[in-house]
Amino acid sequence: MTLRLAFMGTPDFAVPILEALRAAGHEIAAVYTQPPRPAGRGHQPQPSPVARAAAAAGIPVRTPAKLDAAEVKAFRALVLDAAVVAAYGLILPPTVLGAPRLGCINVHASLLPRWRGAAPIQRALLAGDSETGVTIMQMDAGLDTGPMLLKEAVPIGPKATAQELHDRLAALGASLVVRALAGLAAGTLAAVQQPAEGVTYAKKLAREEGRLDWRKTAAELERAVRALNPAPGVWLEHGGERIKVLAAEIVAAASGAPGTVLDAALTVACGSGALRLTRLQRPGRAPMEADALLRGFAIPAGTRL
Repeated sequence: MTLRLAFMGTPDFAVPILEALRAAGHEIAAVYTQPPRPAGRGHQPQPSPVARAAAAAGIPVRTPAKLDAAEVKAFRALVLDAAVVAAYGLILPPTVLGAPRLGCINVHASLLPRWRGAAPIQRALLAGDSETGVTIMQMDAGLDTGPMLLKEAVPIGPKATAQELHDRLAALGASLVVRALAGLAAGTLAAVQQPAEGVTYAKKLAREEGRLDWRKTAAELERAVRALNPAPGVWLEHGGERIKVLAAEIVAAASGAPGTVLDAALTVACGSGALRLTRLQRPGRAPMEADALLRGFAIPAGTRL
């Protein structure tokens, strides 16, 4: 059944979901996304990934900074069957939530009620979760508290990165939301309330979280490297430079005071265990393997980072 939809999303994660809705034959009456933001070397305002995808498909794009009374009136005038929301970035008021015939449907990158909030992929990795997934839910006025329509888990491998999980979950979300809309339209899919137990919150990532705190365990820091790249990035300071750490591995090494470089391979002692930094990036330079960086930027054994 073809449905008349609005799509509300902003980052790369939402693009495959928009494309899946179009491929399923649904009519996208309008796309809502965040206003252009400064980006790139020139810091010129750039449209969001969703805005670019919608414009390329000839879909009307709306970029309100807030959903005020005029925007709500325009939204209601679309006379929608449903709105699909994926990492939009604005809170939907009750007047928007209740406007579409089938309500507003959210694609959330976690197994709710675990990791409600802004950064579920990264928080799952940081916590060492063994699995994550996607939940399709009927939105209500709370923060990711609405009843669930569909949910599917994926394992988190020992080397999984935030980018890898991002791509897998975006593809899974695209598939699940198409199924959920079909079930809602046919009256064969009923929403189930989220359990009261197991609620956690994935707060927004802060830049300072990327600083390597060598008092933590090697396992915690290795997870941080996988979870916080590419943004906000993991970093250390040495020689007056802030150096990004793009890859690292836990190694069996002699112990030392946390933050001490233990050998010529850039193995660093942690609060428990040691972490070998394998790929790094100096400011204004291309990423490079550790041995290449060390040839022009000495970090000898015994250095305290």
